[in-house]
Amino acid sequence: MGDDKPVLLSGGNPQIPKGDGDEPVRDYLEAMPGWKSEVGRRLDSLVVDAVPDVRKAIRWNSPFYGIDDMGWFLSFHCFTKYVKVTFLNGGSLDPLPPEVSKQGTVRYLHIHEDEAFDEAQFVEWVRQAAAIPGEPLF
Repeated sequence: MGDDKPVLLSGGNPQIPKGDGDEPVRDYLEAMPGWKSEVGRRLDSLVVDAVPDVRKAIRWNSPFYGIDDMGWFLSFHCFTKYVKVTFLNGGSLDPLPPEVSKQGTVRYLHIHEDEAFDEAQFVEWVRQAAAIPGEPLF
């Protein structure tokens, strides 16, 4: 009958229904287009390794990562030319992630195709972010 692949929204971000747990996040990672899927799987793996008790969910067509009593601390989203990693409490991280936000508590990391990102620094930010209060779980 039809194609079961998720619809790609503007910028190539997969449209994945809201859901909790590993399965909807896995669906999102598999639906990320082209090179972005490999980046998404790597980000997910690094977060899980750094924060073994991480909680995963899909909200607003993006994977979110959090700690039950601490809140959400990270999400990411596909754009046409990069994957935008959002540190929801990034304004408290040291050093600050490179991209600023209009929201003072939020900072971003943009990952472009054929551009390596500093995985060790990313893991350090993840560990810091998971240890401080984030956005309430919803």
